[in-house]
Amino acid sequence: MSDALIDSLTAAVGARPDDLPLRRHLAELLIAAGRRAEAVAHAAQLLAHDPTDPATQQLMSAALTAPPPAAPPPAAAPAVSGPPTDPAATPSASEKERSFSRDRDRDRGGVDWDALEGEFDGVVPPRFARDEDAAEPVRGDRDRAFDVERTTVTLADVGGMQEVKKRLEMAFLGPLRNPELRRLFGKSLRGGMLLYGPPGCGKTFLARAVAGEMGAAFISLSITDVLTMWMGSSERNLHDLFTAARGHAPCVLFLDEIDALGHKRSQLGSSAMRTLVNQLLTELDGVDANNDGVFVLAATNAPWDIDPALRRPGRLDRTLLVLPPDEPARAAILEYHLRDRPVAGIKLAKLAAATDHFSGADLAHVCETAAEYAMRDAITTGEVRMISQQDMTDAVREIRPSTDAWFATARSVALFGNDSGEYDDLAAYLKKRKLL
Repeated sequence: MSDALIDSLTAAVGARPDDLPLRRHLAELLIAAGRRAEAVAHAAQLLAHDPTDPATQQLMSAALTAPPPAAPPPAAAPAVSGPPTDPAATPSASEKERSFSRDRDRDRGGVDWDALEGEFDGVVPPRFARDEDAAEPVRGDRDRAFDVERTTVTLADVGGMQEVKKRLEMAFLGPLRNPELRRLFGKSLRGGMLLYGPPGCGKTFLARAVAGEMGAAFISLSITDVLTMWMGSSERNLHDLFTAARGHAPCVLFLDEIDALGHKRSQLGSSAMRTLVNQLLTELDGVDANNDGVFVLAATNAPWDIDPALRRPGRLDRTLLVLPPDEPARAAILEYHLRDRPVAGIKLAKLAAATDHFSGADLAHVCETAAEYAMRDAITTGEVRMISQQDMTDAVREIRPSTDAWFATARSVALFGNDSGEYDDLAAYLKKRKLL
């Protein structure tokens, strides 16, 4: 085979890299000339365009397979036994197996892609590209990664709610800030607290504020992060979550909608869900690991649906009722949601007094509705105006507190399900509102 012809074809392929028939012909000539390394590079380029093409696979197999050496003439058997055979010269069973596998792959047209990519790294592009800009590779279920946050929100960002802040200070923040007193009184850096109350009253925001006040990591978990359709996977996900929290201690682990994960086992018809509750109890106890530095905050709208075992000492043994925001908190929430809107003449104190029993979410909806009133007038008249006090007042009149339905249910619990006294704070609030 003329080297000049191969060189001319190589130059032509370099000028026309997408001419696949020309590249294929060049690879065949290189194989015939014994220049197999060059042929492999061209065959790899062809396979990159169509990895399933049988002809290209055979071409690659031919380029990788060296011609068999000529068989030597059979040697005559020695008349006298010679010295013992050198064990190193005799192929081992594993070497025979590897040789057999290579011959089998060659006969079937198979290619050792890993070895090939390693040999021609930098010469031929890889079959599967990896995003070098990605912070981490995609992880499978056996190496799950959870979002670990560092929040800057503190309790100073929470308007009002002084009693709630005092309770959090006593349960979590005080022991952390006073290590000497903590050691003196034997207070461990572990524990759990259950936040309960009507929806939309800032339980999640409080949990973030606790983490920010501590300077601790924050991991939030919902039921969608745990439950899967595969047997045992939900329990493993829950274990991985607690392992991540222990690895980032001090850490606030927030379990949202805990009633979905820890529902009363006596009311569960699914054995898988009962097993999940058992796993949650095990993780809270820290049987297989140390939970020091892991502060578990759980939130629910229905504490009466939670398995009683979750509320025993050492687990979620402290309970905090998160009520609708008080008047100072309502004024702060209204100001927050109006800060980036065009407003004029807004009397926050008057609005806060008129929105008793409104949740934080209700107050955000009031601001949104008032903005719609002003925008509707701008569209109708063609003149843009500011959001006025009248817009806010009309919005308050239109929107009803969403907490009323929750308190109707809570009233029944306070009347008939408070034998242990665990809902005394709820009963006191209902009496204050003359609902009990």
